[in-house]
Amino acid sequence: MTAPQDTPAHPAADPSPVPGAQLGLFSIFGSTFLELVSHFMLMPLLLLRMKGTDVSTTMAGLFAATGWLGIFVMTPFASAIAHRVGRRPALWMAGGVLTLSALLFTLTQQLWLWFALNMLSGIAMALRWVLAEALIAEFSPPEQRGRYVGIFQTLVSTTFIVGPAAMVWLGPDNPATLWVVVAFSVLGLLWTGFIPPVPEAADLDTARVGLHGLWVALRAHPIIMLAGFVGGFFETGVTSILPLYGLALGLGVAASALLVSVSGLGGVALMMPAGLLADRFRDQAKGRRTLMVVSASIMLVATGVMPWVAQTAWLSWPIVFLWGGAGGTLYTMAMTDIGAREKGITLVNSTSVLVLTYTLGGLIASAASGALIDWSPNVGFPAVLIAVAAIGLVALIRARKAPSF
Repeated sequence: MTAPQDTPAHPAADPSPVPGAQLGLFSIFGSTFLELVSHFMLMPLLLLRMKGTDVSTTMAGLFAATGWLGIFVMTPFASAIAHRVGRRPALWMAGGVLTLSALLFTLTQQLWLWFALNMLSGIAMALRWVLAEALIAEFSPPEQRGRYVGIFQTLVSTTFIVGPAAMVWLGPDNPATLWVVVAFSVLGLLWTGFIPPVPEAADLDTARVGLHGLWVALRAHPIIMLAGFVGGFFETGVTSILPLYGLALGLGVAASALLVSVSGLGGVALMMPAGLLADRFRDQAKGRRTLMVVSASIMLVATGVMPWVAQTAWLSWPIVFLWGGAGGTLYTMAMTDIGAREKGITLVNSTSVLVLTYTLGGLIASAASGALIDWSPNVGFPAVLIAVAAIGLVALIRARKAPSF
């Protein structure tokens, strides 16, 4: 079997190293960590304060979904903005909007304004997400791209734990907590300023942007994007409803909530080792795709055990750990693979599609899973998850021989 090559259709994917690459990586890592800690302190804090003022659970859920809607709406246009203003200025703009939104949350109690600010935060987060991941892939040395993408994804997963923990430690009713959120966001924005100048994209005048560019990227990497969808379905979407699943299994409130942390720990534990392992393959392209197949296999096996969880509740812990780790690894390998093949605006396009499919997977899983748990937690819910995992695995196995994987 002939292994697919990294760049059959994109021969200029790995030119000479970007000047200031190490500083660029350090700056994106640090600024992203601070801004995401701010974000993941802010969101649960606002939800708790909404519930404290007798806002309905339905309204609070709609508020949480508004941020994801902003991400989904903005992602298709990230490459067009990067093309127009430049990738580094676009990152500054996104950080500035996030900081301004956090500040305005501290200055108003108007619910309709909170919805608008959350939508705006999601829009800014989408732009930052796409550009940060694209630049991480571009700044990374070709032989260590898996390492750096894995470190970055692990860092992101860590903020899922650090942010809420910091909010709880400071206290949701403490007036200073919101100002700490703002301080983290400001520090993250300042750190973004250390990102070195990014060379002008070689495809600035030739790459498609906007919806046409996304369509080109989707056609170029359909299976990679499917991997992103499956990763988002399990790592983000299913994880978001794990407390409901735990309650349906008869677990206590605290244990049900901890299922989310266990899923996050799976990502923290497995993504960076997967990135390091991908770099050690002699044929790195083949290694990345092999790890995708392994991750999808782990996901299917773990999901296949779900019908027995009703009788053996402790099985839920290793299952959600593997979901978080395997879903995160799928996304990490997909991002690494795209970064090995593309640069410039074309890389931003492909990253946008990957983020879009990941977000779509999360949205569909979170929207459908609650109803499935209500309808049939022990049969219908596991059956749908098994079907998604199986489709992803079969597609990845069948596509391994294709150079356009």
